[in-house]
Amino acid sequence: MATIDVVNLGGEKVGSLELAEEVFGAVNEDLLWEAVKHYRAGQRAGTHATKNRKLVSGAGKKLWKQKGTGRARVGSIRSPLWRHGGTVHGPQPRSYDYAFPRKKLLGALRSALAAKFADGKLVVVDSFELKEAKTKGFRKTLDALKAKGTTLLVESSKSENHNLHLSSRNLAGVELLTGNQVHPYHLLRYESAVFSRPALEKLQESLKTSAPKRKHAEVA
Repeated sequence: MATIDVVNLGGEKVGSLELAEEVFGAVNEDLLWEAVKHYRAGQRAGTHATKNRKLVSGAGKKLWKQKGTGRARVGSIRSPLWRHGGTVHGPQPRSYDYAFPRKKLLGALRSALAAKFADGKLVVVDSFELKEAKTKGFRKTLDALKAKGTTLLVESSKSENHNLHLSSRNLAGVELLTGNQVHPYHLLRYESAVFSRPALEKLQESLKTSAPKRKHAEVA
């Protein structure tokens, strides 16, 4: 069973945490791709719209008589065949979201955590308790944790740590989430992921219980 160092906010090792094989054992890239595709589809606004024949400006009067002019027959200036006419089968407002099995989502989350751990970009701190809400001071804390570039912070609860919320909200490329808000997309989007020990333990336990049980071959 793999273990990961638990550090304090100064970057000093204060303990270790065992990582469950069911959660951190393997990476399924296909499942990750599906989960990210589903997440981004749900983020689309879907507000695109085109005007059809009944919505464009223009009178509905017939421009000239049906026969005898030598020109093509036409019923309205709003015809799709004409410039500034209506659009046929154009995009209309809709939702791009679709159903995604929960088991696949949890499997993708396990793969994302395993990938982040394998890349050495997963950091676990014993606690995010800050004495004061200072953005500049928290930036130095992230540097001490070697969380460079974009960083995802995961705490067990935002309401219980108001100083962390105030210290991190103005840092570019830093996002604070709770354990039940973490999506595989977040873990892949940010270069580093910093978990508090309680948040990772709780998330690991929930993913461990939902992991499919592996069947062992019977020994003759």
